[in-house]
Amino acid sequence: MQSIPVDTSRLGVLRCAIAPEVKISNPETQEVKKDRDGNPVYTVAVTVRQDRRRISVIEIAVTGEPKGIEEGQIVKVTGLTAFVWSMGERHGVSFRADAITPMPGPTAALGKGGGA
Repeated sequence: MQSIPVDTSRLGVLRCAIAPEVKISNPETQEVKKDRDGNPVYTVAVTVRQDRRRISVIEIAVTGEPKGIEEGQIVKVTGLTAFVWSMGERHGVSFRADAITPMPGPTAALGKGGGA
């Protein structure tokens, strides 16, 4: 799997679209995905909007529960890496970060209109 570091300073405004959720590794047993050290992995859906272009939503995996993040809130993503993957005829890009933290300022009450 090829990994690509992402320069988040070029992504524009990053806003939480879906608050942190624990990642499930086995839907049948509801087993929580863990990292190599046994810590739970969470996902946060984040909107990305650059230079008034169309908004994209990416799901970012992060070890441990990100604290203080609410839907609509602007967030800071540290150590973002994109991973290109392929399984048979399926392929895509997944994202992982070292940390996702809330930025001070307007939160969900102002941000739910979708205008990242």
